Amino acid sequence: MLKKLLFTFLSVIFISVFAQIEIVLPLNVEGISITGQTFAILLTAFFLGRWYGLLAVVIYIMIGTMGLPVFSGGSYGLEKLSGGTGGYFVGFILAAYRVGHLGEKGWRRSFPKSLQAMFYGTLIILLFGVLRLSFKYGFPKAMEIGFYPFLWGGLIKIILGAIIAYLIERFLKFE
Repeated sequence: MLKKLLFTFLSVIFISVFAQIEIVLPLNVEGISITGQTFAILLTAFFLGRWYGLLAVVIYIMIGTMGLPVFSGGSYGLEKLSGGTGGYFVGFILAAYRVGHLGEKGWRRSFPKSLQAMFYGTLIILLFGVLRLSFKYGFPKAMEIGFYPFLWGGLIKIILGAIIAYLIERFLKFE
């Protein structure tokens, strides 16, 4: 259990660092950018499992809302959750649980299943992001600013996440 808590703490740092990897989309009215945080969230949950993965994401969100600049671009605060990006944060939590559960089932031992798990997690995050934006802008505009711009970045992160998960599992036998 102590080892899992240590990995959870390190995962919060990993997510916070990867959130700073950011590509700003200049025409996006909500200021939603492509970041490394989704990649880090899905990868850590895949290895930590559903409960510790969920815990890492919840701690990450809590410290960001309490004022530590851990969100994308060094941002922080409750307005990130209540604004246009709020749906993505809900998606982070649900995706961490789902992908963590798939990791517990041994999906990271198979590259195709790792790819599938990363796809599911990304889809959950994007769906909740678009859902939140739909309330503010309507569905077509939500897709325009909250889904389409993230397809290529999401695809790259899905593939990289699956490769890294599979290689870590194969060569390091993470448990």
